[in-house]
Amino acid sequence: MAKADFVPGGKVTVRDLGGGCGRKVLAHNDSMMAVEVHFEEGAVGAEHTHPHTQISYVLEGEFRYTVEGEAYLMKPGDSVCVESGAKHGTVCLKKGILLDVFAPARQDFLG
Repeated sequence: MAKADFVPGGKVTVRDLGGGCGRKVLAHNDSMMAVEVHFEEGAVGAEHTHPHTQISYVLEGEFRYTVEGEAYLMKPGDSVCVESGAKHGTVCLKKGILLDVFAPARQDFLG
């Protein structure tokens, strides 16, 4: 069994999700997953819940990120940890990219 799963960024394409959003699934195993989510200004990541713990880290841009009804202004370098089952979503205020880390991995993002 391999000790590492190296994923060259240039070999992973952004999958268009519509509405000004795209997803780039990065390294993952069954326990965790890293995903870049690309947003155009004004794009919305609709409020939702899932059983995964999620950390979102702002690589670029500016976002209004809401967790259980509480909104946060997030800029590059900011991060948030969303517990399993918490309702959350975001609105992109300035074109940007979030790095999302999920535990366990989002199997629904694969394939």
